[in-house]
Amino acid sequence: MALLDSTKGTTIRDYSTDELVEQAKIMRGYDLATLCCAGSGHAGGTLSMMDIVAALYLKVANHDPKNPMWADRDRIIWSGGHKAPALYIGLAFAGFCEKKDTALLRRLSSPFQGHPHWLKLPGVECSSGSLGQGLSIAVGNALAARLDGKDYHVFCIMGDGEQQEGSVWEAAMEASHYKLDNLVAIIDNNHLQIDGKTEDVMNIEPIAEKYEAFGWELIRINGHDMKQVVFALEEAKRRKNGKPICLLCDTVKGKGVSFMENQAGWHGKVPNKDEMAKGLAELGVADKVPFEELFAHAAAYQKEVDRKLEAKMPKFSKNYWWNAQPETMQVKMKPTRMGFGESLSENGGDPRVVCLGLDISGSITISEFYAKHPERKGRWLSMGIAEQSATAAAAGLAKEGKLPVFGTYATFAASRNLDQVRVSLCYANYNVMIAGAHGGVSVGPDGATHQALEDLFAMCSLPNMMVVVPCDSVETKKATTDLLFEQKGPKYIRFAREATPIVSDETTPFVFGKANVIRFRGENTDFAKAFETKLESNYRNEHEDLTIVACGPMVPEAMRAAWILKKDFGYEARILNIHTMKPIDAEAIIRAAKDTGIVVTAEEHQIGALGWRVAGIITESPEVYGTPVLTGYIGVKDRFGDSGAPWELVKEFEVSAEHIAQKAVELMKAKKKVAERELVEAK
Repeated sequence: MALLDSTKGTTIRDYSTDELVEQAKIMRGYDLATLCCAGSGHAGGTLSMMDIVAALYLKVANHDPKNPMWADRDRIIWSGGHKAPALYIGLAFAGFCEKKDTALLRRLSSPFQGHPHWLKLPGVECSSGSLGQGLSIAVGNALAARLDGKDYHVFCIMGDGEQQEGSVWEAAMEASHYKLDNLVAIIDNNHLQIDGKTEDVMNIEPIAEKYEAFGWELIRINGHDMKQVVFALEEAKRRKNGKPICLLCDTVKGKGVSFMENQAGWHGKVPNKDEMAKGLAELGVADKVPFEELFAHAAAYQKEVDRKLEAKMPKFSKNYWWNAQPETMQVKMKPTRMGFGESLSENGGDPRVVCLGLDISGSITISEFYAKHPERKGRWLSMGIAEQSATAAAAGLAKEGKLPVFGTYATFAASRNLDQVRVSLCYANYNVMIAGAHGGVSVGPDGATHQALEDLFAMCSLPNMMVVVPCDSVETKKATTDLLFEQKGPKYIRFAREATPIVSDETTPFVFGKANVIRFRGENTDFAKAFETKLESNYRNEHEDLTIVACGPMVPEAMRAAWILKKDFGYEARILNIHTMKPIDAEAIIRAAKDTGIVVTAEEHQIGALGWRVAGIITESPEVYGTPVLTGYIGVKDRFGDSGAPWELVKEFEVSAEHIAQKAVELMKAKKKVAERELVEAK
């Protein structure tokens, strides 16, 4: 049994083993095509999983594509959410959605998110993306089946590197303790993860013996032998001996495409059109995958996305977008994360510095610590996918006088391990630097699970924690060096993945805990040179109309907003670059509020981490009592992120310069009305 009509109790189709082999090939072809359409994603692991996906979705799991929420269906939990394209293709081939719609992978507002979201696409059983949580969800599902007297099975798909997460083993204990023989864990054992071979990153072996020691029944198979795959899945459903089942599937990352096979570099990489064509030819499915139709479908969808985004953007006298004016205000862009790696490369010679890798080392640039300095490898500690343990290990290193630095996606670096950060680092006041990488919506098509929009709430709330959010790659380098050697205690630096404008240079002041004032001085061929930057403590009031308080990549957006406001409305804006969120420069904020009477905050985060702090400073300050101050807030408005291109998301979530300028104009109109009313009353 597999594909069923749940109302009639009949089988929709029963695939033979040979048919499953053929379907798996075609599914791999769709995988290549949809990833190529998306321009980002994970080719290696999706290809290694496809034989298992074909067998599970087309042969073994009981489900009804016309009734996705059928109460007696088998549940398939994708704990490794980055393999979402394989999930979507499995659903499409089973009839839950149109095959051509898988080409909408990772596009704005598409149900085919970078990591799966069960509220957007029927057939997806849970939202996932943060590794190590799926087995716990599966345990809960299996327990619910028992409580409800149901005999469905729960399958949980995990990667081998994912076994490094401690929460997996908590769930493994629970499954054994409750004798959940309706639970089947499927491990894609392809021996590779982002940072390299699993055995080198953090060895999980002997993985089979570990599951057996935890009380599980172990079935080990060749994950590419369809007869073995089908037999093992069906056998797992037959066994009723009070033990959960672990299917350890030995696979090849990138299976079926010669230049991708066994290459760690293809973990988070996708093929271009030439590589796609070569892959389709090797698979023998070039005539069975309508890639031109898929590309056309994706293009039509994108055209409508572009139209909607353009319609919702505030309009001004001309296009002020980045580098839209060919002869003026041109800016160079570079990812802020690069400054982090550059600092570690330059300053890692200090023998106290120890860097901890969390399997995303190249992307966040922490591996630059040793990349050009092999003699430092002894002070490079690969911790695998284990944020909680790594945080506490960093505390232990700091206790003995080391200067530990670790980092990962900000959403994991500041929340997955929050209790360890609170107790092991902040309460103990240990000297540890945390890099919250890829912060904000501009992380792009990975989607909501990987877009840190709440991390600053957590980090800024912790006693003893210092928090810095630099505006560009140059400031990130300065901040990293300062935090590493000058600031003692727990510290958090947040930076972005996408290339953003470079708006400072080596001469631009950076003083920890002190804001900079940035003023627009007139158009220039070089955007950065159109502005003057001073330490706020050295700045004298120029009687500006309003203040924009910003941090991180929102500082360049604030600068662009100042340009719009001056050219279109004649308004002068004082920009405060609050690169240090904690301790925040309250004096600079108070002076700006008194001087201008309008304060707009801008953060690439849920509104509040910066906005509410600034508002609190203003309302609590006796110096501002009696002074009318209008405030406005630009940031994410109490919603989760979405897949999409980075700059699309800046527009969609209304955190662009245009939105800052629009809010400023709105407040200026209100300010003028108040002034007019006061004038009338005075007469």
